[in-house]
Amino acid sequence: MDYMIGVDIGTTSVKTVLYDTDGKMQGYSNNLYPLYQDVPDMAEEDPEEIFSAIIDGLTTVIRKADLKNGTLHGVSFSAAMHSLILLDENHKPLTRAITWADNRAVQYADELRENGVGKQLYEKTGTPIHPMTPLSKLIWLRNEQPDLFKQARWFVGIKEYVIYKLFGVLQEDYSIANATGLFNIFKMDWDDQALQVAGITRDQLPKLVDTTDQISGMKADYAGVIGMDPNTPFIMGASDGPLANLGVDAINPGVVAVTIGTSGAVRVVTDKPKIDPKGRVFCYYLSEGRWVVGGPVNNGGIVFRWVRDQLFAPEKITAEQMKVDSYDLLTEIASKIPAGSDGLIFHPFLGGERAPIWDANARGSFFGLTRTHSRAHMVRAALEGIVYNLYTVMLALEEVVGKPSSIQATGGFARSALWRQMLADIFEQDVTIPESPEGTALGAATLGMYALGLIDDLAEVKNFIGVANVHHPNPDTFEAYRTLVPIYIRLSRQLQSEYKNIAEFQRKHPQQTTDQK
Repeated sequence: MDYMIGVDIGTTSVKTVLYDTDGKMQGYSNNLYPLYQDVPDMAEEDPEEIFSAIIDGLTTVIRKADLKNGTLHGVSFSAAMHSLILLDENHKPLTRAITWADNRAVQYADELRENGVGKQLYEKTGTPIHPMTPLSKLIWLRNEQPDLFKQARWFVGIKEYVIYKLFGVLQEDYSIANATGLFNIFKMDWDDQALQVAGITRDQLPKLVDTTDQISGMKADYAGVIGMDPNTPFIMGASDGPLANLGVDAINPGVVAVTIGTSGAVRVVTDKPKIDPKGRVFCYYLSEGRWVVGGPVNNGGIVFRWVRDQLFAPEKITAEQMKVDSYDLLTEIASKIPAGSDGLIFHPFLGGERAPIWDANARGSFFGLTRTHSRAHMVRAALEGIVYNLYTVMLALEEVVGKPSSIQATGGFARSALWRQMLADIFEQDVTIPESPEGTALGAATLGMYALGLIDDLAEVKNFIGVANVHHPNPDTFEAYRTLVPIYIRLSRQLQSEYKNIAEFQRKHPQQTTDQK
């Protein structure tokens, strides 16, 4: 048997998946690490903890491979976008990895949007202006921590740091670079204006390479621990969003991938870069002739978790005692409420928001509450609100690339029949759930197989996945959702004028944690 490994470096864990060259999973490891949130708006991770998780994951799946009677052809990487690590001249970290979820650069992102420079940069980089980006983070660090900023010799992301640790080479793939806000998607190079705005030079950044670039010659110590031939080729791979599209076979024109995990996204592949005149969607590189246009949202399954923990704590305990999944119990409760939650609307902006409003100050709200509404209404409204928000991203996407021909949906939400049906009803389109539980890792492995010549075209991913479910929209829900979605959108616009004010109040009056109370 011949093998390929896909490594998905995520926000909360590294998933390492061993595939055979028919795309069948032969081994799996999920290694967790903490997200550090010591102060408001912080979201950091320890690079060494992530690196250890990668070594552990590779070690675990290699043990499941029969390398005496087969060959490990290579390892290919996916990584979360927008991370930033400052390194000294010896390539030692001066900071933890500042993740996409870190909002401390909000002031500087706002300034870029207000002074018009942000629009100029977006039109060249395809990356919306937001505190998530390394561009905004660099401006924030330069102004708020100038001594630390001056100490830095290199500015990298987590994948680049891992590659350097393994191979002693500092390089960055086009896809990850594309998401920094510093990369010109039309010149395929670092953008001079963006570098000037950030206050850095191109010799402080890694060498740029394609997503199919190969590297070998792993340091002997690490190869020995993992149990891998040090000459095994590693493929740079891409960022997680584009690879998630690849991993669910959403790479043909008009095929949209909708993902709801902790966060969420709506994405479609095009054959060349496309920019939204209104700046609502991103454009990120996957491979030659394939670009991913779409919008990410901060608030997916994490909102469902908040509803469970804050509004349904007794039911959570009951579910644990009954040994049933607490989320299944909540969706059963929500299913008793009619579509539209009897006019209760929820804006799910519990952690600021990215697409389509790109406002880190955005805050959540229930609208339309009456005495007749119950907690059951609130849980259904929360689930609907998440999908309403994804639908507004789809509306923006349609203006840029046209109407979708089909929707492939993945993520933790795919376990819920109610949530899958909501997606079909609100989008008014068939929704297909591919049978690929780790789509991003499969995307990485597929790109790796393509880079190594094991497959001739990325489209061969269709042979690696099956179809678990197809959900058809229910016309009985159309009237409610067609009425409520426009109200949801108008409310978003009206509330946006006050998001900054309430966010500033909350920063000045930090909320006590439950333990402090």
